Amino acid sequence: MGLILCIGDVMLDVVIRINTEVNYGSDTPAKISTHGGGAAANVASWLAFSNHEVQLVSRVGDDPAGTAVMAELDKLGVQHGNIVIQGAQTGVVAVLVDKTGERTMFPDSGANAGLELSDLPDLAQFSAVYLSAYSLINPLSRTGILEIISKIKSANLRIILDPATVGVLIEVGVATANSWLEFVDCIVLNEEESQFLTGKKNPVDAASELLKSVNTVVIKRGSNGALGQTRGGQLIQTEAKKTTVVNTTGAGDAFAAGFISIWAKSGELIEALESGIDLAAKCVALIGARPTDRT
Repeated sequence: MGLILCIGDVMLDVVIRINTEVNYGSDTPAKISTHGGGAAANVASWLAFSNHEVQLVSRVGDDPAGTAVMAELDKLGVQHGNIVIQGAQTGVVAVLVDKTGERTMFPDSGANAGLELSDLPDLAQFSAVYLSAYSLINPLSRTGILEIISKIKSANLRIILDPATVGVLIEVGVATANSWLEFVDCIVLNEEESQFLTGKKNPVDAASELLKSVNTVVIKRGSNGALGQTRGGQLIQTEAKKTTVVNTTGAGDAFAAGFISIWAKSGELIEALESGIDLAAKCVALIGARPTDRT
């Protein structure tokens, strides 16, 4: 399998863990830590953790946060060009994690805004591309990302799209989000996102609807596992692995990395789904969205 290209955000995650209800207008005891984040950077990190060659297209600022997240990517072996933007602020996400491990995110994209065609490396070395829709949703990056997509399709590379969260998809609307599916070979999304795009509450029905536009559909179902289907093929469902859930931040990104590691080399769909489940189980047992080191 050739290099995997990951396009999207690099962020610094400020994780705020609480074991009580939030005392709005007052103080709430918390445990706070910082970690590397951003969907594309997380996927790249989990791919590198699994000993796959991966390159990241993104941007960080020339600030302490940028230095920290770049050091983490380098430690994991994620390849990248010169992605430091002078005078810019590295993107930051405040992640509120409640006592169940569920997270609520407050992102500031910072330097990630403004990706353009000149950020794209030579495509001859790549076998597939993961694209986070956060960059498409960001109005400062959208034109450049659409030009990047056109270049990728001209190179006959398959694109795996993560549509991002409903909270940001609302900014562009259902019609625009669905229009992006015309260039996608595989979409990896959760149940809420599939319902937003299709209007179907049942994930099986949602997958069927998405298959009208995309060749392969994968829907992450949290504790219910995942399902996937390729156009013309059988629906496949896999169970989640039992694990101690500490923090769900990045679990979907870890799943995507596990799935891509098999799917990109034309592996069986069931194996790709199981690989995604395995990495997601590792992720939810950690504080933060990325592995700490390579295997």
